Amino acid sequence: MNKITVIGTGYVGLVTGACLSDFGNEVICMDRDSEKIKRLIAGEIPIYEPNLKQIVERNLYYKRLNFTTDLEYAVKNSTVIFIAVGTPRFDDGSANMSYYDKSIDDVIQYIDDYKVIINKSTVPVGTGSRVKKKISEKLAEKGLDVVVDVVSNPEFLREGSAVHDFTHQDRVVIGSDSEKAIDIVKNIYRVLYLNETPFIVTNFETAEMIKYATNAFLSMKITFINQMANLCDEIGANVQVIAKALGKDGRISPKFLHAGAGYGGSCFPKDTRALLNIAKENKVDLSLIESTITANDNQKRYMVEKIKKEYDSLENLKFCVLGLSFKPETDDIREAASIEIIKYLIELNASVNVSDPVAMDNVRDYFNGSKYEENISYFNDEYEAMKDCDGLVIVTEWNNYRVFDFNRIKNLLKRNILFDFRNMYHRDDIMNMGFEYVGVGQ
Repeated sequence: MNKITVIGTGYVGLVTGACLSDFGNEVICMDRDSEKIKRLIAGEIPIYEPNLKQIVERNLYYKRLNFTTDLEYAVKNSTVIFIAVGTPRFDDGSANMSYYDKSIDDVIQYIDDYKVIINKSTVPVGTGSRVKKKISEKLAEKGLDVVVDVVSNPEFLREGSAVHDFTHQDRVVIGSDSEKAIDIVKNIYRVLYLNETPFIVTNFETAEMIKYATNAFLSMKITFINQMANLCDEIGANVQVIAKALGKDGRISPKFLHAGAGYGGSCFPKDTRALLNIAKENKVDLSLIESTITANDNQKRYMVEKIKKEYDSLENLKFCVLGLSFKPETDDIREAASIEIIKYLIELNASVNVSDPVAMDNVRDYFNGSKYEENISYFNDEYEAMKDCDGLVIVTEWNNYRVFDFNRIKNLLKRNILFDFRNMYHRDDIMNMGFEYVGVGQ
């Protein structure tokens, strides 16, 4: 049984630790946040992620998963140490490596025998080589003749389906210069290896770049279909049919061709900006990525322009905004389109009623104390949120929004108009029920 420590119990760290323990490994999840660790020991999950709670509870019961704030204990009782701390971006797009570097420094203090340090955090290209050199130098200063191998093992988890993504990976990327470490990582993921999941073994820099390249490409694909949708608005074409036709082309595939209000979350915005920063530092033209970032920011503003077109003025109007998380099945609101749309509406002197299945508390915390706070009302019941509103705006495609009683909604809204910014409904179906309809590219 592999003995593993995962440092950081955020989104990536907690999913990684829980799923690795479910693979049969013995896992210690370490975090300095004592309150979070207490909650996790009690089986409370601090993030919303389907099926994660059951996996944590199961492996706590079988004692394959433990939580601690004691780094020394975690390091000395493990051979493999995953680093899964945050690398948030600075204003210039570069990655803030302070949490990561501190974790490495802290781990080095307690190393006294062979270890494998695995980078699970998204880090700038060159980090693996830098960390390996740093560890070697620090151990030499301490007079320790100890080998520590380093591995880059990027994650490709989608919030809302992270457990499935971890247990059904398209590929496992292993960047290292140590055959011993590579074999250890393969053994950790042996469940996937036996199921013939492709393992891509390469050097540090290539593994690190694979992560950025993947997220940048998917971001471009989303932005492409959004721009096609915007053009469709002007020429009378239907982007849903276009996306379906594109998806039938084996060279393109249908994934990430759903037009809407733009991408958000913790990965795509941060990683595209970080990749652009890396390119600028190396004097390489990545204008395609730069345009993607700009277009995605503009897409959120474009949604408000679509609302403005339907009214003489938004002053003193009230809108119901449904769906606040950046995507369904998560409570993450980082760079969510809903946040920007709410801000823009309020800046145009409108007010908003909002509702979301799981992200309400995060939105309250975000707007608390801001200039927008007084113009936002929160509702657990979607229908209550619609009362006396001048328009209904759907921003996140939660499944429960697909089965609305529109006859009931007719009696709630002041004006029966649906702004369907995720194309959850067909225009003709909604209009046949006596509503005005504004979608994205249809």
